[in-house]
Amino acid sequence: MTKTSFRPLEELFNPGEFVPRHVGPSLSDRQHMLETIGMSSLQELIDQTVPTSIRSTEPLNLPGPVSEAETLRRLRALADKNSVFTSCLGAGWHDTFTPSVIVRNVLESPGWYTAYTPYQPEISQGRLEVLLAFQSMVADLAGMEI
Repeated sequence: MTKTSFRPLEELFNPGEFVPRHVGPSLSDRQHMLETIGMSSLQELIDQTVPTSIRSTEPLNLPGPVSEAETLRRLRALADKNSVFTSCLGAGWHDTFTPSVIVRNVLESPGWYTAYTPYQPEISQGRLEVLLAFQSMVADLAGMEI
């Protein structure tokens, strides 16, 4: 069994900052994980996994840390700049009538969402036939084999 180090419970109750409440790996846990995969440091892990062609050596131009409450305030201010327009999704098709036989036997057919078949063989055969037809159609559209 591996040994882990636990942080004090009080760290979870600081409402102002996210970092003290984050339950991430401790330094000893991180070192144990690196040793498990045969690495001596995070830099060595990055050197062996991230191609140099996409790696940036320049420091990131990031703003300083802020509290969770301040982050939420900034996100709310940004979201308030959005304009909510009337959605035309559906374009009037919402008033169409779908016959109940179509709803039950096509839209609500368990054959679309489960591979299980009912116990009556005559119903099972029909469901399996529908699944094969659907599978064949998708395979034809995708240009794949069954």
